[in-house]
Amino acid sequence: MLKEGVVKISNSKSRTFLLFCFSFVFGIAVASGINVGRQYLFYAGLICIIFALLAIYYFHSPKYRLYAFTLLLVSLGIFRFIFSQPDITENHIAYYNNQKLSLVGKIVEESEYKLTESVYVVEAQEISKWKKVVQGRILVRSAIHPEYQYGDVVNLYCKLQAPENSEEFNYANYLARQKIYSLCYFPQIDKIKSEEGNVLKSAILTWKRSLGNKVNDLWPEPESSLMAGLLYGARSGFTKELSDNFSKVGITHIVAVSGYNISIVATFLMTLFIAVGLYRRQAFWFAVIGIILFVIFTGASASVVRAGIMGVVVLLANQLGRLSRIGNVLVFTAAVMLLFNPWILLWDAGFQLSFLATLGLVYIGPILQEKIVNKKVFSKLSTHTWFTIISEIFISTLAAIISTLPLILFQFGRLSIVAPIANILVLWLIPWLMMLGFISVVLSYVFSPLGQLIAWIAGIGLKYIVFITEYFGSKNWSAVPMQINLTILISAYTILIYYVIQYHKNKNPTP
Repeated sequence: MLKEGVVKISNSKSRTFLLFCFSFVFGIAVASGINVGRQYLFYAGLICIIFALLAIYYFHSPKYRLYAFTLLLVSLGIFRFIFSQPDITENHIAYYNNQKLSLVGKIVEESEYKLTESVYVVEAQEISKWKKVVQGRILVRSAIHPEYQYGDVVNLYCKLQAPENSEEFNYANYLARQKIYSLCYFPQIDKIKSEEGNVLKSAILTWKRSLGNKVNDLWPEPESSLMAGLLYGARSGFTKELSDNFSKVGITHIVAVSGYNISIVATFLMTLFIAVGLYRRQAFWFAVIGIILFVIFTGASASVVRAGIMGVVVLLANQLGRLSRIGNVLVFTAAVMLLFNPWILLWDAGFQLSFLATLGLVYIGPILQEKIVNKKVFSKLSTHTWFTIISEIFISTLAAIISTLPLILFQFGRLSIVAPIANILVLWLIPWLMMLGFISVVLSYVFSPLGQLIAWIAGIGLKYIVFITEYFGSKNWSAVPMQINLTILISAYTILIYYVIQYHKNKNPTP
């Protein structure tokens, strides 16, 4: 059976390509998942590469060459992760963890303002006392005021600390995905100069701050924070109680610009454009343009760009039609993302959930469509545009819940009993609220009264979502603790993958 599988893969360019992408991703997973020294990983990877190259040179059998290339791609994945780790020498700021220092650095990411603190990512430049040039990022937690912005060069005086892990959470690896290896809590900060960052990024973040101010002007709290979450993923204005309620009810994803979130918008746009008379190909390009504009509008952060890519992949899936080609596009997309930042594979829950939700939309969505919607009982309703839009959102929601549930139980250890009904009650409204929010903000720059009128209409929907969240979140039975281990996680996805493969194989048998 193994021999037959190898022959099938080697005779298919599509399957070979998929295998090589998986091999690269698997190499990254191995390197980031096992707790061994960087040196041991390096030598293991080097031996594998040498062995693979010798096999490719000496063996001419397609089977053995396929094995060798697979091993080579696994090794390259291992090396990509190895070289994403910095050398902690005296030239790296993490070398000075557990010391009190005065240092000069530049804020290199968007500043985050919460209810009780501000958070900055500072790239170290120089240790003031010794005039020593250093590099490396520091996560700085500071008082709310005064505020500092991207591009500001500051002098910090504090005790550097290494991230500490707990039994439940590997905080060091979580921060490493942002190249952060040092922490600084409530330091003395003196601003030296401003506007030292990338001009384009600075312009985007300036626009995003202006957007945030408009959102705060157009809606009161907590509606303004909810709209900020819908439009650009910010939720710093939420109280802890409301944030916990969103988590308990299982709709946190609506206030985080994720691949799932944008995929819902993408599905909505496609359905809407087709409903107004555009051909599918025309609707596809208009929806892609809409996603690109949305990514730029929300500030084009790394997570939003990744979410936008996932949204485009969902649209592309509808265009390609063939599941084999869709699978290749999805895995290749993930491999390219991991090439840029291999840490997100195991240490970025947002990436994992976005990718799984996208897989669910592409592979589980059609199954649910046939099992639930494409029934005779709905045959008359299927001619109505409103039914098409609602059914698309319902199927997308259910597919994403099914595909992400095992990971949520593994990562967060809580099962939301009300998540399916809560998502159904609110998700149909999200694309409309995002559209109304976008229009009201843009119009507020042009003609403020009209922008405020549309914001008032959107506010009704925002209040509705807050009401649903608080109502279900206040119930003791809305969520229950349920932690699954790695074995159950792997078993759950093995069963799910097997069922999906068998279904599509029976649906589209190979002639």
